[in-house]
Amino acid sequence: MLFTSYEFLAFILILFILYYLIPAKAQWKLLLLASYLFYFLASPIYVVYIFTTTVTIYFASCRIGKIGEEQSAYLKAHKSDLSKDERKEYKAGMKKRQWHLLLAGLLFNLGILAVVKYTNFAISNINGILRLFGNPGQLDFWDIALPMGISFYTFQSLGYLIDVYRGVVPVEKNPFKLALFISFFPQLVQGPISRFGDLSQSLFAEHRFQAETVARGLQRILWGFFKKLVIADRILVGVNTIIRGSDQYTGAYVFLGMMFYALELYADFTGGIDITIGVAETMGITIKENFQRPYFSKSIKEYWRRWHITMGTWFTDYIFYPISVCKPMLKFSRFSRSKFGEVVGKRLPVYLSSFAVWFATGIWHGASWNFIVWGLGNWVVIMVSQEMEPLYERFHARWNVRDRFFYRLFQVIRTILLMSCLRMFDCYRDVPLTFKMFGTMFTHWNWNIFWNGALLKLGLSALDYGILAAGLLLLIVVSLIQRSGSVRGRIAAKPYPVRFIIWFGLFLVVLLMGAYGIGYDESQFIYNQF
Repeated sequence: MLFTSYEFLAFILILFILYYLIPAKAQWKLLLLASYLFYFLASPIYVVYIFTTTVTIYFASCRIGKIGEEQSAYLKAHKSDLSKDERKEYKAGMKKRQWHLLLAGLLFNLGILAVVKYTNFAISNINGILRLFGNPGQLDFWDIALPMGISFYTFQSLGYLIDVYRGVVPVEKNPFKLALFISFFPQLVQGPISRFGDLSQSLFAEHRFQAETVARGLQRILWGFFKKLVIADRILVGVNTIIRGSDQYTGAYVFLGMMFYALELYADFTGGIDITIGVAETMGITIKENFQRPYFSKSIKEYWRRWHITMGTWFTDYIFYPISVCKPMLKFSRFSRSKFGEVVGKRLPVYLSSFAVWFATGIWHGASWNFIVWGLGNWVVIMVSQEMEPLYERFHARWNVRDRFFYRLFQVIRTILLMSCLRMFDCYRDVPLTFKMFGTMFTHWNWNIFWNGALLKLGLSALDYGILAAGLLLLIVVSLIQRSGSVRGRIAAKPYPVRFIIWFGLFLVVLLMGAYGIGYDESQFIYNQF
């Protein structure tokens, strides 16, 4: 049941009516039923996976919390009986018990994710090695269902478990409330990856019908539909034509395809997130923003602070920092400083921790080498940029152009081009082919396609290009306005006739210009696969 399907619209409408008709104290229970129904309709077997994750996370977190309560009670009862060293030893023992529970919860649920998502990838690589050494025997691939959004809800639940272990959030002792946090259906399709401390405050609260809140949620949903149906699904035709015809579409077509894909990915992903946040907002539930005008970034490091924010902070908080300060890494840091000097020694641990993050980021996006290379490509660019910072500083000290408009524009264009080049691994899904197609941009000089009418043979008409140009311009204008505040807030301050014209006009644009296809065969959101 995709966000842009008729079934989803009917599902949301019925849920919305029931949500505000039933007693407010039962709203979260209705959301739990709706979330499991949503997942069941996708595939009944999926419910088994998410239920298993919920049960194991619940018992592990409760046991970790119980150990913490036992520790507090014991230390309070024996406050005057224990020496400082005895208290320290007791705390260490209890922490070790909690750690074992945390480790069991992490390994079990990451194991499920690994089996369903990466087994066939591992088998493919093993078969490749066997062929390399002349062994005709090949392992059979497993027919395993990949549950929708398993990467999202697994990471969200593991983040909760780690936060309980760290004492960041209290244990949720109601298993049904924890089940809702893990399965809240708007997030199952493509995130965001919420934190329990953020989402639970409004997810379990009682909400009364407020016309303004509902209107703002519907406006956000409409904006998401515009991005998805008018822009992403329309330009998808051109992207597929170029990518799937790699033998025919080389040179300038490759450049055009990667720029098309940059726009498609942004409109598709942010459009889906807009719908997610909007659906939650109509019911009074607050979900954190996942994007902050990423295409205005002046570096890839800044880009990743603005793009898929919840994923980036998850990897930073639960992978980068723990690896950076773990005992083996601290030991390696001391060794590196003594052997290679202070400058190199203090960098190596950062490089290794960042490498782990970007390798995990790549493999999280997909079980194939193109995603791993994509992730490590980001790591290389970011590390090189960090090493060149002293050179940048000398350049700016000499030329003083840091705050000039043309230089900021250059930085933005550079970042977009770098990210688009890296995303070619996502487009072609084959590492050697990606490098080959990238090379053709510099060897096949067919740039006349931009004025000889060839672009009209990619499945897009002149009207389509006009709509895409207007849509892109609108995205840029809205992003520029957002730098100084909420666009919806500004529109809300206008007189009613103006507000009506704006929102009803956008509705008509989606209705009349959406790329619905024959019989309305909605295109899957890109991040559904993750």
